[in-house]
Amino acid sequence: MIVFDLKCSNGHTFEGWFDDTRTYEDQKEKSLIACPVCNNTCVSKIPSVFAIKSSRPVKEHADPPADMAALADKIIDFVDKNFDDVGCDFAREALKIHYGVSEARNIKGTTTSHEEKILKDEGIEFFKIPMPRPSDTDT
Repeated sequence: MIVFDLKCSNGHTFEGWFDDTRTYEDQKEKSLIACPVCNNTCVSKIPSVFAIKSSRPVKEHADPPADMAALADKIIDFVDKNFDDVGCDFAREALKIHYGVSEARNIKGTTTSHEEKILKDEGIEFFKIPMPRPSDTDT
């Protein structure tokens, strides 16, 4: 049994179950596949989202592939070069920038969960990036 994601010429998407690809092709040629919304028989297959489960066990705490490590290094380098480190004063400085007391600029630092709630309540957008400690990258 195989499942295809299908789309009619009116743009409705649905799925169809077939014994195999040949069965799908035969039914399509004979206009036997109809959209359940509009009954249109002009349908085509569309790309499906799928996942593959590996049978290999996953190593816990496996080292990231070299390209992922390089990407992490680039992100760290970009943040270091383009953001002011305000340390534990992140929430205070973000509020000052938000209300025009301090100049607008990129900042980085740390917050408590309570400070994060205050920033969210004030409508201040921020995002968290886990940054490795320097000893993590010195290998």
